[in-house]
Amino acid sequence: MDWQTLLTEHWQVKLVSALLIWAAWIDGKQLRVPNWLTYPMVFSGLIYGAYAGGWDGLGHSAVGMCVGLACLLPLYAVGGMGAGDVKLMAGMGAWVGSTVTWHAFCVSVVVGALMAVCMAAYRGKLGHHYRNFWMIAYEWLSVKDPRKLAAIAAERKPTMLLLPYGIPICIGSIGYFLYAGLM
Repeated sequence: MDWQTLLTEHWQVKLVSALLIWAAWIDGKQLRVPNWLTYPMVFSGLIYGAYAGGWDGLGHSAVGMCVGLACLLPLYAVGGMGAGDVKLMAGMGAWVGSTVTWHAFCVSVVVGALMAVCMAAYRGKLGHHYRNFWMIAYEWLSVKDPRKLAAIAAERKPTMLLLPYGIPICIGSIGYFLYAGLM
């Protein structure tokens, strides 16, 4: 395969990968994914979808964006996720579509869980976070008001290790892109 083909084939996935790496780096340093990165990612993905495929392409990008939002929005709503991570997934969805976004999200969940366990073990807080995991699971099953869940999460936040979730999104997504032959 020549260099031109290597660079231009699936160029959208390569662009998204570069943006995910940038977002992960920022999230790792600042514990946030900034709007100046996520909003242009979402809007440019929608514009590209419309340019490349007309109304059908715009619809494809919009559905991908919605899948990206739906993946993490419930966690954000109850205080377990930052808004930047949600918008990052939406931006990815706008560029790569719903199916790729869903599969990348599934891999990112596994990567995030492994990272969380490793972080807790490294800091000697595995037991504490194991108990918190079961307490959170119980709360999700028993507390039906998302606002109350968010308030409980806000109270618990100072005692929790914070995982910059842009990093698992980046690793999981790029891992899936490689597995799927998109890079």
